[in-house]
Amino acid sequence: MTVPSFTLHDSAKDPAAELWFAEPPGFRTLPLDALLPTPGSPAADTLCTTLAPFLDAAPNDVIRQQFIAQFAQGQKLLSVLREIGTVHCSIGLHRNDIDDTDNRSGHPLISLFTISWRNTAVAPRAVTAARAVTSGQGHAYVEYLELPCGPAALSENVLTPSAGSGLPQAPLIQIHAHLPHPDCRRLVVLTLSATAVARREQYRAILQQIAETVSFENPLGAGTAEAR
Repeated sequence: MTVPSFTLHDSAKDPAAELWFAEPPGFRTLPLDALLPTPGSPAADTLCTTLAPFLDAAPNDVIRQQFIAQFAQGQKLLSVLREIGTVHCSIGLHRNDIDDTDNRSGHPLISLFTISWRNTAVAPRAVTAARAVTSGQGHAYVEYLELPCGPAALSENVLTPSAGSGLPQAPLIQIHAHLPHPDCRRLVVLTLSATAVARREQYRAILQQIAETVSFENPLGAGTAEAR
């Protein structure tokens, strides 16, 4: 039997952490704090210094301004995510090796993985998991699971950006895992979003794999953690 290997992130020993999880290969964490610094702070200066080589490498002012505009748009989207309780965000790059033509030459697939907290009414955890997918928000393909961290509900929905949003009008598949916290007052929502709607089964498998690693207690042991 092959024992899976893990690379521990420094946040695993973060004394303020409330959740532990593992991501499969192919995901790159976006540093929310570094990308959304307070204006005028040392972190803002660091971000400007980091971006300077990219701006200097631009072939002309038009390309440079386009980069600045796209980066600002990305910051705006990340800011919205953080305002609704998102504490982790990462980009996934996956090989499309299930090409319909069977020539395995499909384009790489990109996904966005987020972890967000939601406050809930006090209730047993199984009830909270059920309520999360019966709230009338278009959840489909609902599945109830008993994970190592407790009861959970998986669901998915397909969204299309509104015409005035400025976003591409491509359908977006979102797979959700709703995991109630042991305090019975909140839950964490894992979401994997992608435009490759036809790959919903593969994305669902990826998200369930991540959800199965979630722990609300420090898995490293009391002697190692400064609890996350």
